[in-house]
Amino acid sequence: MDHLSDVLAAISHPTRRAIIGKLAKGPARFSDVAEPFNTALNSVTKHLKLLERAGLIERRKEGREVFISFRAEPLREVAGWVNVYERFWSERLDQFERHFAEKRQKGAKKK
Repeated sequence: MDHLSDVLAAISHPTRRAIIGKLAKGPARFSDVAEPFNTALNSVTKHLKLLERAGLIERRKEGREVFISFRAEPLREVAGWVNVYERFWSERLDQFERHFAEKRQKGAKKK
């Protein structure tokens, strides 16, 4: 898969988005990341692996503790991709607006 697909797949799951939300506040230990989820630690580990593969998190080991940090850079790629379509729809909506404005002007001239 390409990198954009990895990032989109990583953010597609609500648990992974919740993990990102927690880590956006600052680095956390693995146990702190896993705590709010009523699921097996193995499941959280799988979510973290997907986030790591997408480059959205990085792990740092200090002694016995593993600290996980959020990396926002991959989300810029998603934002850039979405921005292309935002411009597309903005242009289309502007065209509709011009069309209806012209139609109103023509209707006002007939009266």
